Amino acid sequence: MAISFDSALGIHEDALLLRARRAEVLANNIANADTPGFKARDIDFDTILRGEQELFSEDMAVTQKGHDSEFIEPDFAADLMFRTPLQPSVDGNTVEVQQEMARYTDNAIHYQSSFTMLSSKFKGLMGAIKGE
Repeated sequence: MAISFDSALGIHEDALLLRARRAEVLANNIANADTPGFKARDIDFDTILRGEQELFSEDMAVTQKGHDSEFIEPDFAADLMFRTPLQPSVDGNTVEVQQEMARYTDNAIHYQSSFTMLSSKFKGLMGAIKGE
């Protein structure tokens, strides 16, 4: 019986990739905190992941062209949403550094938990292959 990595790893591989991309976006927001007119952006992780879970629950059936590939497109700018600031700055910058740092930290924790989950899945697969 062949091992299918898609069924063995589930959604965790894609979640890890999406968390890494979100870290890039949040780091970019923090780096541009002093840039006049910069608009903070973020990925709506829950919406994208919910869509992937629906795809995965359909037993990987291809329902539309492109669903058989990664759900995270290389050009994911369309998935980015602008953030509405609680206290807009005078220069038009919408980055609130403390909130961005909190989001970055939360994302890092979730990234680590997804990584740990994948690591345990691989350990389980290795044990199954070795017959342990």
